[in-house]
Amino acid sequence: MLKDKVLKYYDKKYDLNCAETMIYAANEEYGLNLNKDTFKAMAAFGGGMAIEDVCGAVTGSLAVLGIMFTKERAHESDRIKLLSQELIGQFEKKLETNNCKLLKEKYRNDEIRCSQMVEVAADVLDEIVTRELTKDEELLSK
Repeated sequence: MLKDKVLKYYDKKYDLNCAETMIYAANEEYGLNLNKDTFKAMAAFGGGMAIEDVCGAVTGSLAVLGIMFTKERAHESDRIKLLSQELIGQFEKKLETNNCKLLKEKYRNDEIRCSQMVEVAADVLDEIVTRELTKDEELLSK
């Protein structure tokens, strides 16, 4: 389960930001075989892109959707746009915002850090990925 992997990588021993946590966890859960540069690219998205804007758990999750459901580029179809909108909408429905600063004020503390945000992002992402992979399998079997 993705949430279990997220909790594993969000542990202080890994010292990953929220965006990195999402990509490491998804790589393991979904067998993405990502390279080191992909992981490094997510470093800049933690802390709401270092300006406490969009939550790193959200941007990391969006990266996973892009990796998994884009063949070549975003404009090949509306799929990634719609999945991105769904992910952000569901995250905001559960936590009321995707803004890092506001989320930290409401949910973060030194003991649990941003666990609430990465757990919610994991639940939303896993639901979308599971559904979309099932759709893809059904299309291939026809």
